[in-house]
Amino acid sequence: MLARDVMTTNVVSVFEWTTVSEIAQLLLERHISGVPFVDENGNLIGLVSEGDLIRRTELGSDQPKSWWLNLLTSESARARDYVKSHGSHARDIMTKNVMTVGEDTPLSEIAILLEEHRIKRVPVVKDGKVVGIVSRSNLLQAFAYSNVRKAAPIEEIRGQVMSELDQLDFVHPTQMNVIVTGDVVELWGCLSSDDQKQALMVAVENVDGVAEIKDHVSIVPHYMGGV
Repeated sequence: MLARDVMTTNVVSVFEWTTVSEIAQLLLERHISGVPFVDENGNLIGLVSEGDLIRRTELGSDQPKSWWLNLLTSESARARDYVKSHGSHARDIMTKNVMTVGEDTPLSEIAILLEEHRIKRVPVVKDGKVVGIVSRSNLLQAFAYSNVRKAAPIEEIRGQVMSELDQLDFVHPTQMNVIVTGDVVELWGCLSSDDQKQALMVAVENVDGVAEIKDHVSIVPHYMGGV
């Protein structure tokens, strides 16, 4: 799946003179955690998120840093912190140099991007303009959708289960009995360890159309084979 398949397209943006209080109200009303900052032509300039509103003088959360931390912080950095905590408009608090993706970026790449940069969302850009946003929740929805089980004929389900068993080198299909009723699979047979049994269950669970497994598999360790 690609960014275009899951992105939110009705993106609301803020501009240079949008006030901090207006941004906070917007985030609350739309139930979102960040908005793009664009210029008068709609080109992406930055991003304003909940994190940009945390250290604010109105909240009393802009506590001064310890003296030793100030020694390690440049004057320019301290000036930027002051603007971010005291500024009144979007241009004062926005995050610049925002990571972006294109409409055809695979979701796997977006997931890695969010994880590596520890961000919650990424704008989708086309010709410099924001056409959507992909957030962690969008990825979660895509994952949930991709794992929805689809109904399949009984003979097809049984065929797929037997095919899975053929690929497990520690399971002998001739020693297993598979009965399929609707979307329920019953497994009968013997294995030599709980690990093998767990792997068998995982293999069958991953077959499309299987909603439930009834386990009748017995564990018979190799050393008991002659008993």
